[in-house]
Amino acid sequence: MTKPLNIGVIGAGNISGSYLSREAAFRGLKYVAVADLNLDAAKARADEFGIRALSVDDLLADPEVDLVLNLTIPAAHFGVTKAALEAGKHVYSEKPYVLSLEEGRELAALAADKGLRLGSAPDTILGTSHQLARHIIDSGMVGRITSGTCAVMSHGMEDWHPNPDFFFLKGGGPVLDLGPYYIANLVQLLGPVARVGALSSIPSPTRTIGSEPRRGEEIPVETPTTIHALLEFANGAVITFVSSWDVWQHDLKPMALYGTEGTIHVPDPNFFDGEVRVTNRKEPADLPAWDHPMGPANREVPWGKVADYRTAGLADMALAIAENRPHRCNDAFALHVVEVMTGILTSGETGAFVPMTTTCDRPEALTPEAASALMKQEETV
Repeated sequence: MTKPLNIGVIGAGNISGSYLSREAAFRGLKYVAVADLNLDAAKARADEFGIRALSVDDLLADPEVDLVLNLTIPAAHFGVTKAALEAGKHVYSEKPYVLSLEEGRELAALAADKGLRLGSAPDTILGTSHQLARHIIDSGMVGRITSGTCAVMSHGMEDWHPNPDFFFLKGGGPVLDLGPYYIANLVQLLGPVARVGALSSIPSPTRTIGSEPRRGEEIPVETPTTIHALLEFANGAVITFVSSWDVWQHDLKPMALYGTEGTIHVPDPNFFDGEVRVTNRKEPADLPAWDHPMGPANREVPWGKVADYRTAGLADMALAIAENRPHRCNDAFALHVVEVMTGILTSGETGAFVPMTTTCDRPEALTPEAASALMKQEETV
């Protein structure tokens, strides 16, 4: 049994509970400390999970911490990750990895110089349904993917989120907030993107908060909230990607990929599981057998039970460090996803297609056997 990597968490917000509660499910990691600019929040999380509460500086200086899990707000991802690398720690960050190509390249150079690993969410791409979709595409069941559609639309977060401001400022918006799930899944299914083009708009210059304690307060919108993009992949596939926070209702499915021999319908990549449907040309086709452990529902949410295996990417990274192999949610993959997203936003501003300057390998598929090897147990989480 490989000795677990000691993880220090920076950022004690809501998402930290999802990560900290998953230690019991995955091999290769052990949470030892949590830090936050709000020390009371750090202490509350530390008490909940039986670990130490530290200041950010103390966590970075702590020799027990091998890897920093960066759960800060997107605007702070670069600074916190850079400080952790300079302190000699591996880093795994929540999405988006960084907010610019320049930031990502600087971090990559620093990590390489220090012999450290970088990783980033989303890891939903490692879930049962998305790996089944990967298996179907790789097996040739639907032929060569030539085109497709993706859609992620709602009316935004101001109705329910207590502090939705950052969603509508620079660094927010549907492309950078929800786009990582969709773009990352497309890249792991189809490979890297060659160029992007987009049209974008800000239909409403302000939003009104609908939740307490700030109900009725108006907040500014400084980033596009409706974006229609075209992605041309290096393999020739052309995908339409629509993302908006200006839609009250729609009937579009999250993702459909059209191949020379059939169609594959992929569920929402914001989640680990969901229904995969395939056709053999026009007729529905049977799915291959797929006994993958990251699919059973294990978390209760307001609309029912969902499969939540957040931490899979972090656990894969921790074991990859110990086993001296590449990790799947790596920085080259994450940086390419960031360039695709920022390229979409740039194209929306300029009206011109934007060629990609980065590329990446498709992460190694997470087969049922490989997924089981990441987990301590499959039945309960």
